[in-house]
Amino acid sequence: MKPLAVALSIAWIVAACATASSQAPNSADIARWKQEAQRVTIIRDNWGIPHVYGKTDADAVFGMIYAQSEDDFNRVETNFINAMGRLAEGEGERAIYQDLRMKMFIDPDTLRAKYRASPAWLKTLMNAWADGLNYFLFTHPRVKPRVITRFEPWMALSFSEGSIGGDIEDVSLKQLAAFYGKEVGDDETKNVSDGDGAPPEPGGSNGMAVAPSNTLDHHALLLINPHTSFFFRAELQMVSEEGLDAYGAVTWGQFFVYQGFNTRTGWMHTSSNADDKDEYLETVSQKGGRYYYLYGGKEYPMTMSRITVPYKTDTGMAKKVFTVYRTRHGPIVRKIGDKWVSIDMMNEPMKALIQSYTRTKALSYKDFLKTMQLHTNSTNNTIFADADGDIAYFHANFIPRRNPKFDWTKPVDGSDTATDWHGLLSVDQTPHLLNPASGWLYNSNNWPWSAAGPSSPKRSDYPPYVETGGESFRGLHAIRVLENRKDFAVDTLIKAAYDPYLTGFAELLPPLVKAYGNLPPSDSLKAKLAPQMDSLRSWNYRWSATSVPTALAVYWGTTLGEMVRDEARQANARVDDYMVSGASDRERLLALAVATDSLTSQFGSWRTPWGEINRYQRNNGDIVQHFDDSKPSIPVPFTYSRWGSLAAFSARPYPGTKKWYGTAGNSFVAVVEFGDSVRAKAITAGGESGDPTSPHFGDQAERYASGSLRPVYFYRSQLQGHTEKTYHP
Repeated sequence: MKPLAVALSIAWIVAACATASSQAPNSADIARWKQEAQRVTIIRDNWGIPHVYGKTDADAVFGMIYAQSEDDFNRVETNFINAMGRLAEGEGERAIYQDLRMKMFIDPDTLRAKYRASPAWLKTLMNAWADGLNYFLFTHPRVKPRVITRFEPWMALSFSEGSIGGDIEDVSLKQLAAFYGKEVGDDETKNVSDGDGAPPEPGGSNGMAVAPSNTLDHHALLLINPHTSFFFRAELQMVSEEGLDAYGAVTWGQFFVYQGFNTRTGWMHTSSNADDKDEYLETVSQKGGRYYYLYGGKEYPMTMSRITVPYKTDTGMAKKVFTVYRTRHGPIVRKIGDKWVSIDMMNEPMKALIQSYTRTKALSYKDFLKTMQLHTNSTNNTIFADADGDIAYFHANFIPRRNPKFDWTKPVDGSDTATDWHGLLSVDQTPHLLNPASGWLYNSNNWPWSAAGPSSPKRSDYPPYVETGGESFRGLHAIRVLENRKDFAVDTLIKAAYDPYLTGFAELLPPLVKAYGNLPPSDSLKAKLAPQMDSLRSWNYRWSATSVPTALAVYWGTTLGEMVRDEARQANARVDDYMVSGASDRERLLALAVATDSLTSQFGSWRTPWGEINRYQRNNGDIVQHFDDSKPSIPVPFTYSRWGSLAAFSARPYPGTKKWYGTAGNSFVAVVEFGDSVRAKAITAGGESGDPTSPHFGDQAERYASGSLRPVYFYRSQLQGHTEKTYHP
């Protein structure tokens, strides 16, 4: 059976968007904005980082979003274009199904209603957020928004959680287009893709907390190290006389510090492997022109809604109108055989915004725990530390309680009432640690069963759906740098976060050495690979910009992974695990021969230092970067996280390049010490500004590559002598 949809393609401008987005400010708006601006002071330090001070929280929100817009309005707007499903209005037909996917979950009328139902204090913040953005556009007439020319307070609810990839992005665009595309006459659905075909980089971040018992000064320490696409977050401080004083990384366009610290607590989120959403196989029938689904032995009518997706064309605006189907479990997103597939996930934007904001004002573990009990920090684990000496690990914050007899890693039968969710697991019912005896804890997007060494949660105590991932080379590395140490301080924790040991190659290379040793002298590979094997055998498994073995090992490991990818899939194994235990000796050796030839072909010799290959480059302020070997770039010594590097730099060659350029990995790094006062060091990839003409476009790049974190000016007194500009918006 096929869904019904209607396609329209005419010169068209959405009336609702026109009235909401192009309305000129009136005199009352302008007067209010100017009054708000006078209540805000922005101090830019000598790295261009804004420290925003206001009398009220709303003042701070107004000022911080204004400052973000000064630094990179394009990224602010783009995040909300994406969040509201309006990307095709700026980028055309290729984004139609991405917009459809967002609009299936993000409905403006619903968000307007949630805004009206919000607590008064939250409305005040959303109002200030919209005012700050609109005032920026009013005072910067040369800035031309792509889509959103006027922001409304309810829009803040469309992007309220802060993670780089929310649950919605797990819905396959390719399969969504296959289901809904045919009957809108869309012949291009076969070209819709869920990615560029490149092997996925193991995603993630590093969070570490060290208890006072393991530190020199007997203060708790926190490592904040998100791995995201570069330039995804701004760095700033927001302060009010109502108890707000938060510093850290802010996702462009949001009005809360997503990963950071205040005067007494700090928080770091890492992407979780918990099962926080489910797909349901729906048994569908058609009667009298309507679709029905089976549930509990009865048939119920599908809920139908019309979703309009406007998109830009060469001749103006056009639109496609889809009829979207839903069951009690959620919207239909694809088809398997004769079953339609619905999906259920967290969709609590108001609660999520409350949790995201209120945790920035939590001043103790007890306060922070209260925010976690809202259960809307959906996709993340959280590492916590505070001035009282507490350290804590919270596992994924939204895990539905399920019947354990089902395999929840696959779509379940939607007609069976036993597959219904039964509320959520509480914090205490999920893997959780508070002040473990080990004196340290961490997460690197691996399982929680090693989070505090021998003090870790026990896998047998929890249902399997609380964690679907495994251990990783990066997780093993984190344990290596944290265990059996009592001498941590800010600088030693930074050194641990940049420890160059590559645990992956410590496991991957010994089988290669053994395979080479078993080669008969007559085999042609024996002579061909002899100098390479000498280089790898003498290597200490540590990255550096001058290291030839690092480059050779990375090329070899990448080649071997591609060579055994299909075999690993057939064996239902992770590729990296299969490389260690499943690859044949011949595959290991052939991969080294191919890697050698590739290096020689591209760089003239396989003896090429890693830093000549692995580069940081930012040529302009575009969100999607284009790279050029002929333009300046900076060597980066660390590798991507796949090989166990804690400091991550996800790089690869691009069309027309031989060198590898990074686009993700260490994006913000901070180490914080909590005591009677806060002391911190930090670095942001590149710099604070997205404007290539700004001195802060790339002023942190060299420090970023070397791991040389700069002091954070957290207290206003510390800004003396380090201030570039003080002003009202």
